[in-house]
Amino acid sequence: MYDSCITRSVRTFYNGLVIALDYNLNFRADPWIGDSVADVHARAAQRVFDLLRANGGLYLKIGQAIAMQSAVLPPEFQKMFARMFDDAPQNSWQDVEKVIREDFGKSPEEVFGVSFTGDPSKGIMERKAKASASVAQVHWARLGDGREVAIKIQKREIARQVGWDLWAFRTVSRVYTWWFDLPLYHLVPYVCERLMLETDFQNEANNARKMRELVQNEPRLKNKVYIPQAFPELTTQRVMTAEWIEGVRLWDKDGISKSWQGGWRTGSPGSGGRPLDPVPASTIASVPSNHPIDEKLKPSRDSWKGGNGTGGLGLPLKDVMETMVSLFSAQMFLWGLVHCDPHPGNIFIRRLPNGKPELVLIDHGLYIQMDPKFRHEYALFWRSLMTFDNATIARITKEEWGINAPDAFASATLMSPYKGGDNKTMNEIRSMSKLEQKQRQFEMQQRMRKGIRDVLANQDKFPQELIFIGRNLRIVQGNNQFLGSPVNRVKITGTWASRALVDSERHADLASRWREYGRHVLFRTVLLSTDFVFWWSKVRQFLGWGKGMDDDIEVEMRKMASGMGVELQHGVFEG
Repeated sequence: MYDSCITRSVRTFYNGLVIALDYNLNFRADPWIGDSVADVHARAAQRVFDLLRANGGLYLKIGQAIAMQSAVLPPEFQKMFARMFDDAPQNSWQDVEKVIREDFGKSPEEVFGVSFTGDPSKGIMERKAKASASVAQVHWARLGDGREVAIKIQKREIARQVGWDLWAFRTVSRVYTWWFDLPLYHLVPYVCERLMLETDFQNEANNARKMRELVQNEPRLKNKVYIPQAFPELTTQRVMTAEWIEGVRLWDKDGISKSWQGGWRTGSPGSGGRPLDPVPASTIASVPSNHPIDEKLKPSRDSWKGGNGTGGLGLPLKDVMETMVSLFSAQMFLWGLVHCDPHPGNIFIRRLPNGKPELVLIDHGLYIQMDPKFRHEYALFWRSLMTFDNATIARITKEEWGINAPDAFASATLMSPYKGGDNKTMNEIRSMSKLEQKQRQFEMQQRMRKGIRDVLANQDKFPQELIFIGRNLRIVQGNNQFLGSPVNRVKITGTWASRALVDSERHADLASRWREYGRHVLFRTVLLSTDFVFWWSKVRQFLGWGKGMDDDIEVEMRKMASGMGVELQHGVFEG
């Protein structure tokens, strides 16, 4: 049991030491090995990638986290980590069965009321996983009581590896913090805590329950967003049972937008929480003759695509994306409970009987809880960004959050160059543009290190939630880009931030409420300028001169980053 963990840790420390020595010796304008600093980055990226792949499990999860933040990494890392999102191999049914027995003390048949012998009075369960990721895999089942569920089962090796893996991660991070003089270790315990919670499926079920209640109690999102129900009686730390979702993944643009062929006033299967059609008796009877590795028991339920299978949900992408941006804005500014992994694989789209879209959000393991004070500051920060209130931006970032580079942080938040501040950090970096190429590349990256230190200047004040909020914003921007930038994402997010500030004064005196409401009205007026930018981008897109507002923003970000010595690869913001 422990041999594997020790081997993984030794592999981690060995590669970490080699990478550190390589940087220590060769991170200079004229490296001893290779032609430039880019060669050092390429060697390091390959070593890290190979390490994460070899160790698997939680290391893949860490790698995916790095991949989503890769916009600020050298291009060699960006290219390498673009490959971190492949499906992980699934564990055998024998391992799955052991996890269920260890957690419940019973067999899968007893726990879920299923039969693998074709008993018509029992439910059925597919022994081949429908999906497999780095930490867990998902199996479809129809329980004995008729509920159709997704059973998420943690891979058996994770439980014994997670402690060792996080210890190795902490140790390497501490050494690198000292070696490279970057204040990163302060963030590591918080990141480790989030990763550890992500392996606790009871925590995930609890997050899903909270989000389900919040959505149902918010009139602007109710009947637009659906959170699947988790079943606590069938959930443990390593096994989670939740309502099965039929829908179209966000990455299937044609499946969302092509014409609806499912009939008038009918929705797609399961929309609005309606029960799914029962499994045919012939399917149940066929179970004994199936080989577990080839099992396909779940009904396809795709008649709404039409006879030739070319139909879709017939939904406007604008409505879909508007709901998505609104949901995650509400999480940040209203509730302070934020889903930090909103990539397209975790979002399903369904069609309601009224022809409107319904967004289904799954995988509630990676969440952060924002402190009320910080949530209010973050909403005020967003509104200040939109109105170029530089005094408030500086006060919040420097005094409250301990960030000494407000202009750089503002750009990172908007995912767009912020041009309202003094641009001190940007100007310092751009000032070296006339230096010889190798020297320029090296010194710019040295200055970027200083920029990181400025952002994390006061570690005691820096809100660690910003790490994961930034991840959420980046993925949502990528989702909007992927769908062709159908909405003004910045405007929607800013509007929710300003409205949350109005709502926060609900119990204040009348004068305070009116003052805040007046600021909101003024803010909405200022936002008209973003509408002009958005529609000009749409015109350019229609004429074939651009791809939409968020793609135009990415072009500007790439120009800005290039001036800072950072090369952003095409599609780096894609979810």
